Amino acid sequence: MIKASYKKYILNFKNPSGTSRGVLRTKETWFLILSSEGKKGIGECGLFRGLSVDDRPDYENKLHWVCENINLGLDELLQQTIEFPSIQIGLETAFKSLESDHTFELFPSKFTKSEAAIAINGLIWMGTEAFMKQQIHDKIAAGFKCLKMKIGAIDFQTECGLLKSIRKEFTSANIALRVDANGAFSASEALEKLKILSDFDLHSIEQPIKQGQIQEMAKLCAETPLPIALDEELIGIFSSKKKQELLQTIQPQYIILKPSLIGGFKGSDSWIEIAAKNNMGWWLTSALESNIGLNAIAQYTYIKNSKMPQGLGTGSLFTNNFDCPLQVNNGTLQYNKKMGWNFNL
Repeated sequence: MIKASYKKYILNFKNPSGTSRGVLRTKETWFLILSSEGKKGIGECGLFRGLSVDDRPDYENKLHWVCENINLGLDELLQQTIEFPSIQIGLETAFKSLESDHTFELFPSKFTKSEAAIAINGLIWMGTEAFMKQQIHDKIAAGFKCLKMKIGAIDFQTECGLLKSIRKEFTSANIALRVDANGAFSASEALEKLKILSDFDLHSIEQPIKQGQIQEMAKLCAETPLPIALDEELIGIFSSKKKQELLQTIQPQYIILKPSLIGGFKGSDSWIEIAAKNNMGWWLTSALESNIGLNAIAQYTYIKNSKMPQGLGTGSLFTNNFDCPLQVNNGTLQYNKKMGWNFNL
């Protein structure tokens, strides 16, 4: 018999973090804790208010139901939580954790043995020009070979100026540049802006227009001078048939997988399978989880064998995160076995 409980936890940002949806100061998350025969399993349900499809009034009720019915088993619980992707990843992680000999070693690999690292992009948060410039210099000095800059909150000309200044110093052979618009462009202006951005030899742009404009996005992907990556567009699509329809209609160059927002590892697997059939690239990204969720996503990411830089370096943003073996070093995420866990709720 498994016993289950859940707990809400508020993560506090070290610095208010700017996105095109506003400034984030705190991030709510939930932990699912399982116990059976003296063993413990821990999973994080990384709810993202304002972005997750499961940001709904009955969220806590669903968590309560999951705990009451935990002995239905993982497969049945995943079926019953199809509309709650962040609960799904919490369940997958908690069950894997319970089965493991080491609570936080979920996908044993060279990564968890400290023998291999994951290349990641350095994230440049929105803010004043001086603040963004400082972050760019810091990330390059820290050994990052791929930068991801959030755009769409300050003046477009200023953002282009920042990209131009990076390209003056570094070619795309030295530094890959990704930009993330978080849907900030209108459909009518997007192509023009993409043409301007293509001068900076970018790796890709994420979600140039708001999700849900399927035909406009398809047109954009067909005419774009630089690769487009779908991000928010994947949220709330549950069936394989719908996933297939979406990708075949839009034909993006890349898709970005946030397991907490798209149905955990199983959900990510199904998107990867469909992308492969359609010759589309992909990479994985965390979504402001604590180190519990980041650890699970990082271990899963490593075993998927993607050669591209992943979006996994967010664990250091919070003042009250949990100590863990994950370390960012020289533009990579590493698992330092000598470092222990400190998970106290």
